[in-house]
Amino acid sequence: MSKTKQTREEALAFHMEPRPGKFDVAPSVPMTTQRDLSLAYSPGVAVPCEEIAKSPETAYDYTNKGNLVAVITNGTAVLGLGNLGALASKPVMEGKAVLFKRFADVNSIDIELDTEDPEEIIQAVRLMGPSFGGINLEDIKAPECFIIEQRLKEEMDIPVFHDDQHGTAVICAAGLINALYISGKKIEDCKIVLNGAGAAGIACLELIKSMGAQHDNCIMCDTKGVIYQGRTEGMNQWKSAHAVTTDARTLAEAMVDADVFLGVSAKGSVTQDMVKSMAPNAVIFAMANPDPEITPEEAHEVRDDVIVATGRSDYPNQVNNVLGFPYLFRGALDIHARAINDEMKIACAEALAALAREDVPDEVALAYGRKLSFGRDYIIPTPFDPRLIYTIPPAVAQVGMDTGVARRPIIDMEGYAQDLKARMDPTAQILQGLYARARQAQATMVFAEGDDPRVLRAAVAYHRGGFGRALVVGRTDDVQAKLQEEGLGEAISEIEIVNAANTEHLSEYKDFLYKRLQRSGFDQKDIHRLAARDRHAFSALMLAHGHADGLVTGATRKSAHVLDRINSVFDAKAEDGAVGVTAVLLKGRIIFIADTLVHEWPEEEDLADIAEAAAAVARKMGIEPRVAFASFSTFGYPVSERANKMHMAPQVLDKRGVDFEYDGEMTVDVALNPDVMAAYPFCRLSGPANILVVPARHSASISVKLMQEMAEATVIGPILTGVDKPIQICSTVSTVNDILNMAVLAACKVGQTT
Repeated sequence: MSKTKQTREEALAFHMEPRPGKFDVAPSVPMTTQRDLSLAYSPGVAVPCEEIAKSPETAYDYTNKGNLVAVITNGTAVLGLGNLGALASKPVMEGKAVLFKRFADVNSIDIELDTEDPEEIIQAVRLMGPSFGGINLEDIKAPECFIIEQRLKEEMDIPVFHDDQHGTAVICAAGLINALYISGKKIEDCKIVLNGAGAAGIACLELIKSMGAQHDNCIMCDTKGVIYQGRTEGMNQWKSAHAVTTDARTLAEAMVDADVFLGVSAKGSVTQDMVKSMAPNAVIFAMANPDPEITPEEAHEVRDDVIVATGRSDYPNQVNNVLGFPYLFRGALDIHARAINDEMKIACAEALAALAREDVPDEVALAYGRKLSFGRDYIIPTPFDPRLIYTIPPAVAQVGMDTGVARRPIIDMEGYAQDLKARMDPTAQILQGLYARARQAQATMVFAEGDDPRVLRAAVAYHRGGFGRALVVGRTDDVQAKLQEEGLGEAISEIEIVNAANTEHLSEYKDFLYKRLQRSGFDQKDIHRLAARDRHAFSALMLAHGHADGLVTGATRKSAHVLDRINSVFDAKAEDGAVGVTAVLLKGRIIFIADTLVHEWPEEEDLADIAEAAAAVARKMGIEPRVAFASFSTFGYPVSERANKMHMAPQVLDKRGVDFEYDGEMTVDVALNPDVMAAYPFCRLSGPANILVVPARHSASISVKLMQEMAEATVIGPILTGVDKPIQICSTVSTVNDILNMAVLAACKVGQTT
């Protein structure tokens, strides 16, 4: 599988577009009428203010405090980049805020404090405590981070959690539980060596000691060697707490007969000789980033029996903090916790370890492109496992209640788990799975419009994303100039530029076209113009002849024009079974609308065909289809000749005996709103529809574009189905990401029946 690559230009563009930064703040209540404003601010706001003044705990009822975390730093230890200062750390803190939202639906605000004085930080954070349900400290250097966190925990009545310390410790502990389970060892019997006596290292050792590791069995090392009883050089009170009586003075000496190595230090600090000297079935957690203390390949070269974890996503067993902090805070916030204590951290670690031992759902394996089952290469769950959200927070919350830090205990844990499941956006999981499948497929993709900067950037992103070869139709000098303008000049060597002038297959393409179109009014000159000068037709010819695996086009010309050119090479008309299905993604929902491309005015048989095609697309994207035939009429009223075909289409599907849910005709609110649908208990859909088959192409187009412009929905499509080869037609307003998504769909053959 190819490895992904990102450049400085791409990283800067990602943070700049569509607006600078990584998140917006949006109201969760109506703000349109004078009445709304009166309730939201003056005079209505006075009422909850008075209630909170009387009963402070009601702040969790009337404000967003209960789902709001502050991500706070002073930028003194940024992501291995060192002391960049408060302002330069802001992109990292914004990133942490969006991870909170993405993985656990926790709202978060980043706060960068421009001071290196621990007392000033303590005072600032303590004073802003009423605003938040929890504090996530981040990227503050040691030893100041110890002082700051300890004081804030003592002085504040909300959870204070330094993720660089405890986040790493929790995931490390989860992996260690399973590694020792596999190696048949007990933590209390293990000799454990830690290299790296900073914030994360000390927290890792403290947590595993609280889980049973014996103080005298744990040797901590720093850049000066072993931290032993009596050492004075480079010591502080936090290191001294872990000093042991030992004759070992170097890391190499400490590693002899060690059962466990924990590294939060530097690249290359562990040698193969050190690995050889460890005990049988040793465990190596080489967690230095971006490069581990020793790579898994280097360790396995000298030992077959070691279990290795790193901080890297391109190796098995990634120790990734995103497995911990979102879910710890989710559980803590939901019980209105006063703190996150050691028992809650251990509960998180144990729940993660238990999850890794369970059977892995197919969609998780699909997302990672390989079979995952508990063993030496899978001891920690993967970050995109959808079970994390509803398994980890309940475990944390339960222990928080048991240990007395909960202000508001959860009564119905089963219901709580269901609520958590409903919180998450399924579209992220779907796209993750598609991207993983595309990386496995390694499809050669034609990008037809090499004169458009968006298309070029998408082609570069396709290659750098590890999806396969990117072929761009265009002139070399023009493509090179446009890449230079986009700050991607070096990418010219990463993509392949093709056109009629440099292909050896042009005569073959023209012969094929002439045989196909000679009885449709095309002479030899027409054929030459079409094959040699029309990039859409030329790209389709490449695809038809097996010189590429998929095609993306449409970003510069209207879809009707593009489809006409494709029809010169492929059978892509309504009578050929072609259908256009558009996916609309908004607020955690995905709705497919069809037909948005081919059928101008379908009749009931056509509508049934469209429903089947849309159902196949939904299933290819991992969604079980529920089809609603949409109309202005609901189940026969009002009576209208125009609604009749929508009434008849389900009867056509009845005769065909299809294996998915469908019903109609119905209005869109009946189809999508379960409360409205409940008024029709005879409706055959088991839940809200996720596919809307609409009466005509114009209504489909209007619906999609209205959602895109008014609601800022993400639109993927139209996805062309029922054609022999994977062809995807973008809209002319597509972003770079939209074009890349269409290429990924083509690579995954979404829309192909085989």
